[in-house]
Amino acid sequence: MSNQNMLSRRGFLAAAGWGLLSVAGLGGLTGCDYLENKSGKRRIAMVFDAPVNDGGWGSSCYEAMMEAAEQCGWETACSENVAFSDWAATMQAYIDMGYDLIYAPGNEYQDAVLQVSKDNPGSCFCLLNGTVETDGIQSAMPDATQIGQAAGALAGLLSQTGKIGFIGGIEIDTTLLKLEGYTAAAQKVNPGIEVISAYAGSFNDAAKGKEIANSMLVSSNVDVMFGDASVVDAGAREAMADHPGTYDIGQPNDLGGADDPLVANSVLTDNVVLIAECMRDVESGTYGNKTILGNLGNGGVSVGTFSSIVPQDVRDEYLGYIEQIKDGTFL
Repeated sequence: MSNQNMLSRRGFLAAAGWGLLSVAGLGGLTGCDYLENKSGKRRIAMVFDAPVNDGGWGSSCYEAMMEAAEQCGWETACSENVAFSDWAATMQAYIDMGYDLIYAPGNEYQDAVLQVSKDNPGSCFCLLNGTVETDGIQSAMPDATQIGQAAGALAGLLSQTGKIGFIGGIEIDTTLLKLEGYTAAAQKVNPGIEVISAYAGSFNDAAKGKEIANSMLVSSNVDVMFGDASVVDAGAREAMADHPGTYDIGQPNDLGGADDPLVANSVLTDNVVLIAECMRDVESGTYGNKTILGNLGNGGVSVGTFSSIVPQDVRDEYLGYIEQIKDGTFL
């Protein structure tokens, strides 16, 4: 196995264990042969609090980093399942090892990024869904409002009960914007529709997602669901599979397909564009004080594959609404 695969698949100290790293300190790690940058290539490291094979947010963010790195000729590393208390220390470890760009896939990492950036002038951080612009930090943000509107328009068209659901992980800015867009769009295409929302308090508790979804499906008669909670969303889909006639709207990957019995469609985000631009800014020496936006106009946001459970007339009407969202005339 190559050094790159060792790092990107299991985290840079999976064999030794992160707990030992936290207690023993970080200074000696730069001398470990298998962590040295022997290729001379630029390097990016992702720090994530859940598995990168979650089939949702984590997978999308990890795959985007890998594709952007391939385009730009960079090497990659990833630490997954990192505890909240270890976020800053993990980022610092990568800085100590000379990584050129630290990739934090969510604005929940903002405080850790700010702390480590302040302690390391000249280091570069890409904060996905962030709101920070400093000399060493660039935020990269898919248009959360457009994502919510794209999901809400489809939910409003599909619902037969007049009740649709939304599950968030925690109440961060981007999730709140998605819920706002989801609600407004659904009510635009289906006046009087009711949105039932809940937060799991986590992004990686599938059991909680299943519990919340079951409650919405049984107690509130919800028949369409959209989530912004990664692994939690997978649990919600598990619950929905036991309720025929319900629809799920996926994100940020194309989670369904033409024959999928549950996922009507997905709202896709292309973070490759955003991360690659951050890499180019590092290379050009122009990094910092910037937010990179992805939307329906530049391909940063798009619509995925319709399932056969979505009638053709609904598809046509929905795609018309997508064009309106794209050009700003929908709401």
